[in-house]
Amino acid sequence: MKQPGGAGAIPRPLLIAALSLLALEMAGLVVQQDRSRQLFVSIALLQGLAYAAVVFQLLRRPAAPAAGLLFVLGVAALLRIGPLLGPVVWSSDIYRYVWDGMVQGAGFNPYCCIPEDRVLAHLRDEDAFPGINRRGFAPTIYPPVAQMAFALQAWLGGKVLAMKILLVGFEAIGIAAMVLLLKRQGRRLQDIALYAWHPLPIWEIAGSGHVDALIVAFVPLALLAALSGRRILTGVALGAAVLTKFIPLVLVPALWRRGDWRMPLALLAFIVACYLPYLGVGMRVFGYLKDYPAEEGLLPDSGSGFRVVDTLRLMFAVPVPAGAYLVACMVVLALLALRYLGRADRPQSVLHGAMVLGFATVMLLSPHYAWYFVWVIMLLTLSPWLSGLWPTLTAFLLYWDPEGGRVPTWVGGVIYGGFLILAIAERVWSHLQSRRTRSLSATREIHGARRPDQAQGH
Repeated sequence: MKQPGGAGAIPRPLLIAALSLLALEMAGLVVQQDRSRQLFVSIALLQGLAYAAVVFQLLRRPAAPAAGLLFVLGVAALLRIGPLLGPVVWSSDIYRYVWDGMVQGAGFNPYCCIPEDRVLAHLRDEDAFPGINRRGFAPTIYPPVAQMAFALQAWLGGKVLAMKILLVGFEAIGIAAMVLLLKRQGRRLQDIALYAWHPLPIWEIAGSGHVDALIVAFVPLALLAALSGRRILTGVALGAAVLTKFIPLVLVPALWRRGDWRMPLALLAFIVACYLPYLGVGMRVFGYLKDYPAEEGLLPDSGSGFRVVDTLRLMFAVPVPAGAYLVACMVVLALLALRYLGRADRPQSVLHGAMVLGFATVMLLSPHYAWYFVWVIMLLTLSPWLSGLWPTLTAFLLYWDPEGGRVPTWVGGVIYGGFLILAIAERVWSHLQSRRTRSLSATREIHGARRPDQAQGH
């Protein structure tokens, strides 16, 4: 098979991987109808194996002919059609998105009331309202930029499917920005398959319609602006990502150029400007955010929500104080921030720093939900790290047994313990390869130095 325009032959392993991903996705869609979590997870993990073949082809065999960009993007589009048109099965978050959009469309502040408030009773429908989680006690948790996207969807019309289409559209913007970033690095544009063919964003954005698609859109735009020296635009784009979910705030050190205050001021001004339309409710503008950490067990007096702490406690009976763990996390992140702070004038430092800071934050928080790993895939596409892909591929295990009230302990061991083992092994292998390279270089230098003497002797 040839890429249109003569861009080159599509490698057979890549073609087989694409067909495998499509076939397994069809199986996953069938399984979803029966709501068989464990069977779905098994299929998603098999997709991860097919994806691993893509990674091997693109990163480990640089001399092999590459598939054309149009082929990669075409397969990515096909992979999203089934989940996009299918039902939402594994998460109920999208119903809150649709509801928040309806509330704003009716002229209400989305932070004013819980969904079951009588003042909003006339908005209740059969499509979104019954599926809203925490509707009896929790106001919305989503920040203003997410709310603006929800309002946009309500203005455009439609409900769940329309929201999924809108979010996939935002994801497409992020993919386009990632392609431009790959081009700036001098990498092959086909490497976008590292994100676009990854099973997790396909199921979580096209399938479940998670708002993380906005982060996937705005963070690459911020990185692109930073590398182009557009400091104000960097702050605005990063602010849009932060006001989708607050986690991307950790990227500030990687995007800040020493001596330049335009970026942080633009970031702050954008955040304030976006909150202004919603300030009529006062401090309630932060919604359920103040109660969410306690619900998820992320406070020092509990800490059961941290997968690392929980795994150590349950598997090895190690008394790990949650407070001490939080302090250790802050120290690690502070040291990483200092390492990359003010180095945004170095292109590679921007991308690598963003990947390290984003990846470390997510791993230390050890999310309960698979979709929190989606934006990490985007960072790993721009600054590849093979070991780092392991948690993103095994994150599907977080779906294994939520009905039982607790994800099995071994899941944390697989996700985080597996990553640690792979990271150490990759580091050792890299060190051995480096020693071998230095040894070969030294041998060549010795032989090269002897040849002139030998010539003189003859």
